[in-house]
Amino acid sequence: MQLDTLYNRALNFEFLSIEEGMYLFNHAPIAELMFVANELRKKQVPHGKVTWQIDRNLNTTNVCIANCKFCNFYRIPGHAEAYITDMDTYRVKIAETIKYGGDQLLLQGGHHPELGLDFYTKTFRAIKNEFPTIKIHALGPPEVAHITKLEKSTHKEVLTALKEAGMDSLPGAGAEILVDRVRRLISKGKCGADEWLAIMHEAHKLDITTSGTMMFGHVETLEERFIHLTRIREVQAMKPADAKGFLAFIPWTFQDADTLLAKIRGVHNLTTPDEYIRMIAISRIMLPNIKNIQASWLTVGKKTAQICLNGGANDFGSIMIEENVVSAAGAPHRFTYRTIQEAIKEGGFEPQLRNQQYEWRTIPEDIEEQVVNY
Repeated sequence: MQLDTLYNRALNFEFLSIEEGMYLFNHAPIAELMFVANELRKKQVPHGKVTWQIDRNLNTTNVCIANCKFCNFYRIPGHAEAYITDMDTYRVKIAETIKYGGDQLLLQGGHHPELGLDFYTKTFRAIKNEFPTIKIHALGPPEVAHITKLEKSTHKEVLTALKEAGMDSLPGAGAEILVDRVRRLISKGKCGADEWLAIMHEAHKLDITTSGTMMFGHVETLEERFIHLTRIREVQAMKPADAKGFLAFIPWTFQDADTLLAKIRGVHNLTTPDEYIRMIAISRIMLPNIKNIQASWLTVGKKTAQICLNGGANDFGSIMIEENVVSAAGAPHRFTYRTIQEAIKEGGFEPQLRNQQYEWRTIPEDIEEQVVNY
């Protein structure tokens, strides 16, 4: 293979094969890989700004029977620390989110064996009734699969009911690596790769916008990362012409602190900044049909994420007023609405507040700055 040939094909928005992508990852100088990805970013996102968001990650419940080996957040049914979030808690936290300039809740939880579709539709309707302007970015394919099984229903029926109840968009949660060999090792209790992808395809047909993710740096091979990318790309290619489908792709690194993967299997996140920057660039190159690539500052830190802005990424994600799951596995990084903008400017770009649909927002005049303990 010739690097120049692959660069030119990538710049023409061609779908590179798994083998071609791996060749670039292994052989392309990082400066050249970043250059190609940056040129694609400039074509796909010509305004040149780096977008960011204000939202809050709230958990519906911490009860889960999926037993993922990388999760320190969940509790088994009956555990003393198990909870289901009530409306009084939502009320306080949503009001606080709005005070801090947020317009969205990322609502996720676990595979609770007793919480079916009725629980989620009532929760969404109650939130929307009191806070009609707040956006609900909720659940993820594994939770949709779990609800579908509890209800003995179909993905389409569950997604339709959730949308009618107020779900505005579907996160890319639980993708990990979309290869069942990997999923059996790290998240055996979650849906398989085919079902994850099928739920996303069904969401796109219902005009529910989604995001794609990849958690890497654990037991997967390099080839399996590229299988993941091509499967995401294939589902995006199947979306209806008038649907947005995957609005963004977010690769992030496995956080290993005190996880079962680390304790029992000795699996640690050995991903270097160079490797993460390469994965961001490769994501832009391998996913020419997904417009937005997000750098995960939460897991790799400010400096590495800033470099990614010159290597294919055009989005800095959310300040995440609250985040409990990834943080429980060791992700220490935090931003406020001021410091995330400062970080983007330091990276050489103009920051632009957005909503989940990547529409621009104006920072509220009465916004309050969250106090963050770094």
